[in-house]
Amino acid sequence: MSVMNSFLRSFTRLNLRTQYQQPSTVLTRRSISSTPTNFATLNQIMRGARKSFTKVSKAPALENNPQKKGVCTKVYTTKPKKPNSAIRKVARVKLSNGRVVRAYIPGEGHNLQEHSVVLLRGGRTQDLPGVRYKIIRGALDFSGVVGRSSARSKYGCRLLLSLIYFILISTAKKPKDL
Repeated sequence: MSVMNSFLRSFTRLNLRTQYQQPSTVLTRRSISSTPTNFATLNQIMRGARKSFTKVSKAPALENNPQKKGVCTKVYTTKPKKPNSAIRKVARVKLSNGRVVRAYIPGEGHNLQEHSVVLLRGGRTQDLPGVRYKIIRGALDFSGVVGRSSARSKYGCRLLLSLIYFILISTAKKPKDL
């Protein structure tokens, strides 16, 4: 019996010691403001601080659509901004909603001319000011890139056509050295 009492006494002593332990670290520094930073004050609310901002579209002519159909009014080349040097192919396109935009023609070579019907998507060309749209290859009147082997889906090139093109190139007779 005495062994049991001593065991219980030691258990309660341990429990009491752990119960009234002093905290090891105490924060003594006070914060500057008593209100959190993410809440607006009453004056800010009165002035209209809780207005939600709508996201501005980077391709407004598409009117929240993934693509728009349009007709080419002019196909021309232009030079990029300062550090870059090239001749970029660009088309002025009148969309089905009546807006006229400038669109980039991706890939090597194209069959576009005036009155060609094309499909546009969003996405600006970084070194061409004012060009915020790209024409989709392989859609409507715009043919895909011929003989493309990598990233074919982006340029409207089918596997069979690219294989035929590769075979023709590899089996073409080379002129003999004189």
